[in-house]
Amino acid sequence: MKKIFLIYILFFLPLNVISQDDLILEIDKQDSIPYASAVFKGLKIINLESTKLAPRRSLYFVVSHRFGSVKDGLREFFGLDQAVTRLHLIYGLSDAWNVGFSRSSYQKTYDLNTKYRIIRQRKGGFPMTLVGFNGIILNGNLDEALLPGLEFKDRLGFISQLLISRKFTESLSLELAPSFFYDNYLPETSGDQDEMKAQFSIGVGGRYKISKRLSLNIDYAAHLNRADNNPFNDPLSIGVDIETGGHVFQLHFTNAQPSFENGFLGQANGSWKDGVIFFGFNLSRTF
Repeated sequence: MKKIFLIYILFFLPLNVISQDDLILEIDKQDSIPYASAVFKGLKIINLESTKLAPRRSLYFVVSHRFGSVKDGLREFFGLDQAVTRLHLIYGLSDAWNVGFSRSSYQKTYDLNTKYRIIRQRKGGFPMTLVGFNGIILNGNLDEALLPGLEFKDRLGFISQLLISRKFTESLSLELAPSFFYDNYLPETSGDQDEMKAQFSIGVGGRYKISKRLSLNIDYAAHLNRADNNPFNDPLSIGVDIETGGHVFQLHFTNAQPSFENGFLGQANGSWKDGVIFFGFNLSRTF
């Protein structure tokens, strides 16, 4: 029963939301009041998902690459030898509903996700954009030989987010991202397994437009129920968006090497205070 409910929440609930949204869109075609445009240029702010969606019938290919810690210096070629990569395909089923699939080299993780718009900011109308994001992840790195009794369900994790954004000016956009994520298996260092499986965080992020093709981006997520002996940190990322024709190139520094949601929200393994930060990029191409 729980599995059926979860599948409904992740994939069929958006259909109800989108059908209502499509009706609103039909009404708005007769309305001259414009929506807020270019709230964010990338599908991600840096690590956090933005409220931007892939348009209908378009395919996005996103490469998220994180080098190792720059603190290791020349010995590890400033992180080049310890890099991790995530390859992510996102398809627009409609202008308001996306589905995606990714593979990350961090913990050999597979990720199936969906993103859907609930309502959109517009002049004289609703003051914010609300977008839902849900996903299922599979940890392919767990070794049955080292973990006797390991079951398939132990490899699974889930994420559910509400993304709330507002474009305040032509230059400034901000977002709030309350999140619930769940991991059936956690590293032993994470604290009490049963206590820490269900995790909560609240993310904040923003974009400030510097020029026509350049913006400064930042995002941060505060973990709300981290165990006292948990070694991981809250993820903080700072970078720039560079728009170059057919794609957006995002360069950044972050203390979270994994770029999928459960990874960077719950397992940010770097520290700005100690200089353990990772240089990386997100490269987005549209087809």
